[in-house]
Amino acid sequence: PICREGTSWQHILQTLVCYRLIDPGSEWRLHRLWFEQSAMGDLLGGDYALVEKNALYRCLDKLLEHKSALFDHLTERWRDLFAAKYDVLLYDLTSTYFESDPPEDKKDKRRFGYSRDKRSDCVQVVIALVVTPEGFPLAYEVLAGNTLDKTTLKDFLHKIEKQYGKAERIWVMDRGIPTEEVLTEMRQSDPPVYYLVGTPRAKLSELEQKLLGLSWQAVRPGVKVKLLPEEKELYVLAESHDRINKERAMRRRQLRVLLKRLKKLQQMKFSSVENLLLKLGQAKGEGPRAWRLIDIEMPKLVEQPPSPNFSFRLNRHKLRIVRRREGRYLLRSNLCGREPAELWQFYIQLVEIEAVFKNLKDDLKLRPIYHQLESRIEAHIFVAFIAYCLQITLR
Repeated sequence: PICREGTSWQHILQTLVCYRLIDPGSEWRLHRLWFEQSAMGDLLGGDYALVEKNALYRCLDKLLEHKSALFDHLTERWRDLFAAKYDVLLYDLTSTYFESDPPEDKKDKRRFGYSRDKRSDCVQVVIALVVTPEGFPLAYEVLAGNTLDKTTLKDFLHKIEKQYGKAERIWVMDRGIPTEEVLTEMRQSDPPVYYLVGTPRAKLSELEQKLLGLSWQAVRPGVKVKLLPEEKELYVLAESHDRINKERAMRRRQLRVLLKRLKKLQQMKFSSVENLLLKLGQAKGEGPRAWRLIDIEMPKLVEQPPSPNFSFRLNRHKLRIVRRREGRYLLRSNLCGREPAELWQFYIQLVEIEAVFKNLKDDLKLRPIYHQLESRIEAHIFVAFIAYCLQITLR
């Protein structure tokens, strides 16, 4: 609404969202450059006062209180415009980092944690997101940067249930998100809450002997599965030829680079074992998966002086295990009566939520985030979220 000073917050928000969608950048750039080069003033019937610097920041300060109302509105709009259904929901998390010093306030959400952007040296926040299989976002939450993935799902289940009511929904998630406690609650819920989730590789090792005796079932060209019922759950071992080729090519490329690097290091002369260890650590960081397949024999420190030479060899036993598991992954579900092809289709829809994260970070330039106040950081993410909603609508 228009305030007593004549400021139209709706028009300012529309300007912020269109700027984020069309040519994203800082609010300062919007204020100094972009607005006068755009047609936003003509379209909204406003003048330069729409992008006065303080007005932009004051608009951000007013946004967060309307977040729940926006989620309710989106549910209705997706249903009206695209006949969206909410019986299958995709849930995942990402992070976005800040190239700044850690905040002094211990309650600030900018914290060090597991970085999906490979920037563990920077503080970050975690973003949890729920979308439909078509990519329509329903809700998100900004969490502290040191939040563990497995601690987030329980609250989101209650949030979605409170907002949309109880229903027999299917939650599709990647491994590492649900805990055994949460999965048990989902199975015992009334009505039951269904899930399809990836499992850690250790689970595949645990069930490998049971799976060996089962027959493969084709679910589509190039994809086959094995089904293992276990205590009111169903484990699905899926094998994709396309994924085998992709993972095998990545492993070969990384292994080739690592072996070349190790041979080069063997020919170098080091003044101390410490310098050699630094170089080996760097090689390990560049190819962590390939490094697991290599046995390194370090120089014996009992030698006086210790020799800075080392030897290495390919561990063929580990290589055979890796080859056998490439392109295979184990899924876990309480959807015991569904067809294997349907379960497979549910799980590959996780690429939609990965596409949302990619669009937020690349097309909509979620970062860099220039704000210092936590509330404005969250408002910045809120604007990017609205811009994505507009993008998916236009698409």
